Amino acid sequence: MEVIEVLEKLCNLSGVSGGEVNVANYVGELLNKIFDKVTKDRLGNIIAFKKGKGGVENKKIMIAAHMDEIGLMVKGINKEGFLHFIKIGGIDVRTLLAQEVIVHGKKDILGIIGAKPPHLQKSDEHKKSIRIEDLYIDVGLTENQVKKYINIGDFITINRKFVHLAGNNVAGKALDNRAGIATMIQCMNYLKELQHDLDIYFVATVQEEVGLRGAITSTYNIIPDIGIAIDVGHGKTPDISEEDTIELGKGPGIALGANIHPKIYKKLVEIAEKNNIPYQLEVNPSSSGTDAWAMQVTRSGVPTGLLSIPLRYMHTSVEMLNIKDLLFTSKLLALFIEGLRGMDLEEWLCF
Repeated sequence: MEVIEVLEKLCNLSGVSGGEVNVANYVGELLNKIFDKVTKDRLGNIIAFKKGKGGVENKKIMIAAHMDEIGLMVKGINKEGFLHFIKIGGIDVRTLLAQEVIVHGKKDILGIIGAKPPHLQKSDEHKKSIRIEDLYIDVGLTENQVKKYINIGDFITINRKFVHLAGNNVAGKALDNRAGIATMIQCMNYLKELQHDLDIYFVATVQEEVGLRGAITSTYNIIPDIGIAIDVGHGKTPDISEEDTIELGKGPGIALGANIHPKIYKKLVEIAEKNNIPYQLEVNPSSSGTDAWAMQVTRSGVPTGLLSIPLRYMHTSVEMLNIKDLLFTSKLLALFIEGLRGMDLEEWLCF
């Protein structure tokens, strides 16, 4: 299956932080076809294992990408049948008005997010920003009908399908970070043709958007010698400075900064340049806010790297990326893993 087909299926599934089961099941199916062993841990992370050629006491590399998405949750049901809701993860409330949604209750119920029409607003209300308390979901049912299917605590996702755009670009919800999952799978397809000494653990993590939780627990259990996170980085648009963004179609951002082991950064750059893989530099002076941070500080610490896929309109329902960047990222990662053959990692990773 082509990487774009995998990505489309992943993005069209619902999987809000804490409710990733649909995505996890599909990811498990995909990984079972190419890995030696696939398991699910107590938190819900999918962990795929591939034995390396280095012998019994192989060193371990952990590749992590989170499979959860931002979303909403039912907070209340009023007497008219309208739903009040809260955020799960970093949703910008300004993007919610007039969105179509799916309420994942006893069965999926379609709804819309509404608010007071501008014609009926008072003059001072026009000047105020939208608050989540002012919004509601209308599913077209009475209170009693709603309560047959919907409970407090049910997850809600934006009803948005994956869209193919011009120039190898695609858009949709949850590209942050289903793109990372698709990249991991494509990386393993490349590795079928390569040799690797390291034991590989590919982890589709849960609950990244609400605190990097899946990466914390899975890293603690695996205890890798090297960790690499795959996530998305802010794509360049006219309203954001060039220094804070990476461009679509020009390869992954290779992160450098306090969250990143300098020798892993240098090795990724070396591999990219040697193999003519386009890349960009992504400066992270402190925590990257990704699974790379959780991996780096787990137990006694893990030497960590981060590859970022350029993404426009992050944390909206119209996130956008270029498919070429997934291919560049997966190829770079596969060649990085192959490039560690025969190396004394303990000596190499010492400062």
